[in-house]
Amino acid sequence: MDLIIVLAYFTIIFLIAIRGRVSKEATIEEYFLSSRSLNWYSIAISTIATNIGGNQLLLMMGSAYLYGIAQGSFEINAIQGILMAAFIFVPLFLKEKVITVTQYIQKRLGRTVGLLYSLANLVMFSTLILGSALYLGAYAADLVFEDYLSVISEDRFTRVSILIVILGVFSAIYTYLGGLNAVVKTDLIQFAIIIIGGIAILKVSIEHLGGWSQLYIQTPEKMHLYLPADHEKLPWTHMLGLFLLNINYWCANQTIMQRSLAAKSLRHAQIGLMAGGLMKYVMAVLVVVPGVALYGILKENGLEDPDMAFPYIVNNYLPTGIKGVIVCALFASLMSTVDSTYNSLATLWSIDIYKGYINKNATDKEVVRAGKLTILVTLFTGVIMGIILFYLKLEDLKSAFTHTLNELRYYINSGIVVLICTAAFVLIPNRKATLIAFLITIPLHLIFIYTMPDLNYILRAFFVIVTAFIFVLIFSAKGGFRKWKDLIQYEEPKDLIWGGLLLLSLILIHVVFY
Repeated sequence: MDLIIVLAYFTIIFLIAIRGRVSKEATIEEYFLSSRSLNWYSIAISTIATNIGGNQLLLMMGSAYLYGIAQGSFEINAIQGILMAAFIFVPLFLKEKVITVTQYIQKRLGRTVGLLYSLANLVMFSTLILGSALYLGAYAADLVFEDYLSVISEDRFTRVSILIVILGVFSAIYTYLGGLNAVVKTDLIQFAIIIIGGIAILKVSIEHLGGWSQLYIQTPEKMHLYLPADHEKLPWTHMLGLFLLNINYWCANQTIMQRSLAAKSLRHAQIGLMAGGLMKYVMAVLVVVPGVALYGILKENGLEDPDMAFPYIVNNYLPTGIKGVIVCALFASLMSTVDSTYNSLATLWSIDIYKGYINKNATDKEVVRAGKLTILVTLFTGVIMGIILFYLKLEDLKSAFTHTLNELRYYINSGIVVLICTAAFVLIPNRKATLIAFLITIPLHLIFIYTMPDLNYILRAFFVIVTAFIFVLIFSAKGGFRKWKDLIQYEEPKDLIWGGLLLLSLILIHVVFY
């Protein structure tokens, strides 16, 4: 029954995606931005569906098992980044009618900096982001369906590697055919499945613990957002780094921004992002609480591998049929991330590199074809990286692998934060200084590792970003910063009020769960 449900899910998703495919004569905006026709609820659902991947369901739940609701800071603090995107960055992007974030950076900081931004994202998306999404989906499917999947191979490494290839190819096919339109249509279905699966996981984990009150009775040490400053992975000081890194993810990430760039209007983009912010609260509960509850349930006989928290709940507490739905939710979270990454890679390469440097007079048809070819190439790089990451996970089963992946991403993300903040906030940026600041962020990471080896990796990213940004400011002092009243833009005053209330709710949650 479980296997039938999963196969039915894949069939439905493929049929929906095929119906959303674009014609062979599709224009650039039609293929990459769905003709700038997305309404607020499509933006909200597709953005959060893209954000919620196997990392949350598998790795964050495992980290919550180890460290408690402090892991939820990654989910709820996303609201800070979402609000900045809605009222500062998206208005700037839509005003310039850009297709990629690179085009805005090029206008403010020059072609060289824009090219480096685009190449950095292309490298990261085609390897680490795509590879981790594919590995997590295949790994979790094998943990839950090992008995069924053993027909593929008795060797686990071979079996998971084959699954990585299958998942990569499946997602690539419908993204290739339909562009952003197919991605958004499938995201709507996938998000619903993610929510249904998350609620089922939450319900059974709380029931087996004995109720919501037992979280404070049996696991009081896990119910704090703020952990001691000397905590290995999540000291309270990590919030500083998270504040800046959220600017990268929610304000300068083509995968996330692409929905807002495709909005019908600024108001649709802003409402959609704020609605997505509310959804992050829901996702924080669905992802973090089951991990904490499982810690309370197992206490005496804990998991050797914390990332087994999700499959443990599925295999031990869920009946046949429901288990299939949960695995569909996992695949949905995987595919919504993978297809969005494919689409963004295609956009960045075809617009920024192909049309920007290789064939400046390319027709829309040629640009779209270049984007489709990018999907095929990055399918290969993503699969290879997925297999490598799976091997690394097998080498260190006792760690919460989400932090390993985060640390790798932050080497590049830190430099991107410096670029986007300089472009948006500095009135007359020094382009050469900005280029140097971007290039020195990786050496700065290595210097901090050497001089302060015990420094938390998220806090280290904070110091790297601040140091590089100060370097930019020293050489850009002539113009100063843009005025806040010029930065914060909106179409309806009540939308700004809703944004303020969302920010207030975030502050209250920090106070309550301190």
